[in-house]
Amino acid sequence: MLGWQQHLTMAVHGGADSSGGFAGSVAGWLAAIESAAGRSPGENFADLLPGIAAMENWHPLLVHFPIALLLLFVAIDIVASLAGKPAWRGAASWFLYAGTLFAAATVAAGLIAAANVAHGGNVHEIMEKHEHLGISVLVLAALLSVWRIAVKGVIGGPANQVFGLLAMLLAGLLVFTADLGGLMVYKFGVAVRAADPINQGAAQQHRHEGGAEDADDHSAEDHGGHAH
Repeated sequence: MLGWQQHLTMAVHGGADSSGGFAGSVAGWLAAIESAAGRSPGENFADLLPGIAAMENWHPLLVHFPIALLLLFVAIDIVASLAGKPAWRGAASWFLYAGTLFAAATVAAGLIAAANVAHGGNVHEIMEKHEHLGISVLVLAALLSVWRIAVKGVIGGPANQVFGLLAMLLAGLLVFTADLGGLMVYKFGVAVRAADPINQGAAQQHRHEGGAEDADDHSAEDHGGHAH
């Protein structure tokens, strides 16, 4: 019987239409529901969201939210401050508050991950720096949130300049924190499972095919150049 992921994929790519139009689509959904009823919640979750189910921890999923929300806050708040738009600054405050909450959840998940994810000695120092920067982001975001709430969003004069500098510092810390996280994952493969040998072979073949096409293009260009 069809699983949730398989049925959704077919529906997106038009497979449901080719198997009987609307009636076939309904039949597919009923089959998926029947199949789901006979499995555990964990099995259904893994079928519906296999990427999330394959994660060893929630840190990679959560980390995108504080990065996006806090950087949006900094950008909007600085522009609004320079343009003299208090309403925009009020809207930016909500990005700050939401980003701070997600930063807390991300740091908590990261601390759990650091204690459980296998990593070598060459990564440990990077992980420590990443952890300290992440905590610094959370502390600074919380400080700015409390400050904003305490003054009810109205900050002016020299205090606003200090607030803006701290906001830019927050953005800088976020960039460096994210960079170290990317370094651990994409260079050292922390929390990344080894690729399936079949997938590795397919990727290598695809790379060779792309290289052959490039070589043919260059060869054609060379011949064209000689003809001139």
